Amino acid sequence: MITILKKPVITEKATKLAANRQYVFEVAPNANKYMIRDAIRKMFDVDPVSIRTVRIKGKVKKRATRRGVQIGKTNLKKKAYVTLKEGQSIDIVAGEGAED
Repeated sequence: MITILKKPVITEKATKLAANRQYVFEVAPNANKYMIRDAIRKMFDVDPVSIRTVRIKGKVKKRATRRGVQIGKTNLKKKAYVTLKEGQSIDIVAGEGAED
């Protein structure tokens, strides 16, 4: 469960989505929607209606050193947008979008 859900994404866009019962989590890259749904149910005791996933490719990073330019890449990330049933919510961080 903890290996599937890494952390909640707390950005301006994510807090605005919380007003519509949608929450954003960073998940393991190999997790599928069924695994995410079970982890959300067990951890927060809520019923997800729908789950959308997004895979974010790693960025190419360059830095100049004394030995020349080193080129590397960041890891692949995966986010899950979870929509809950009417009347349910997850209190991650009460922000602007969660005032209703």
